[in-house]
Amino acid sequence: MIVNVRTYTLVPRMLPKYLKAFEEVAMPVVKRHGFDLIGYYESVVGPQNQVVHVWRYDSMADMEAKRTARNADPDWRAFQQQTEGLVMMQEDKIMKPTAFSP
Repeated sequence: MIVNVRTYTLVPRMLPKYLKAFEEVAMPVVKRHGFDLIGYYESVVGPQNQVVHVWRYDSMADMEAKRTARNADPDWRAFQQQTEGLVMMQEDKIMKPTAFSP
């Protein structure tokens, strides 16, 4: 198993617009392509205008296959068009569990 931790820093005041587009357009797409969302969070204390989402995959190959299918989906392209210019920065981490991780 691996976990993908993604942090997006959004243009100030654009967080509600981004979250609405993700919930209404992107979530149906990722569900359709078998993505396993562990959690989707917005910052409250610390750096502002950030969302952090955490995804579970069986392996790197599983992640790549799901991303390839998602990227070919016309609804995913619609989401990207709706959110163009809203993300200032993205950090993407691939994490693997330690031997003692639950």
